[in-house]
Amino acid sequence: MLSWSVRTFQSMPEISDIVVVTEREWLEQVAAVAPGCGVTTGGMTRQASVYEGLRAVPAGCDAVLVHDGARPLITTEDVRRGMRPVRPGCASLLGIPVVDTIKMVDPSTNVVCETPDRRALWAAQTPQFAMLDDLRRAHDAGIREGIDATDDAMLLERIGVQVYMVYGSAENFKVTLPEDRLRAEYAMRERLAAREEASS
Repeated sequence: MLSWSVRTFQSMPEISDIVVVTEREWLEQVAAVAPGCGVTTGGMTRQASVYEGLRAVPAGCDAVLVHDGARPLITTEDVRRGMRPVRPGCASLLGIPVVDTIKMVDPSTNVVCETPDRRALWAAQTPQFAMLDDLRRAHDAGIREGIDATDDAMLLERIGVQVYMVYGSAENFKVTLPEDRLRAEYAMRERLAAREEASS
């Protein structure tokens, strides 16, 4: 899955450097499937791992995007749409509107306490995009204040960066469960078949 994302980003002239963050025991394997990329070890949480990745970004990079390796079906078109709003003080992320009705539930009783208007709800995806200085400031503030964020946009919001939601794709799903892997494999086969047909 990682190699699919890496190849997508490497095909884009807008992206000059790629840093892959992984666990120490996977460094060699990751370096083998991500040739030409920087590879570094992460932390105990997603937030800590992104922080380590930001520390490894080469000098000269002024903007960054953060992507989950478990989302292998990202497209160059989605990435380019996400890049457009980014400037100092403005960041963005990919997402899709929520189609289900969402319930807020009291975790101690499982009693529904609120039903938010789904028209205002989006499911966040990656990549998430920002100026490097803004994202580093956001992570530094998160560390100082003991915040445990589930994505980078949350940290950016907290320091006053304006974060734009950009339409992503339903295919840019996160492979979490066994059935997700089967779905991803099917989509990859379909894309490969389409490429072969186009080149023949």
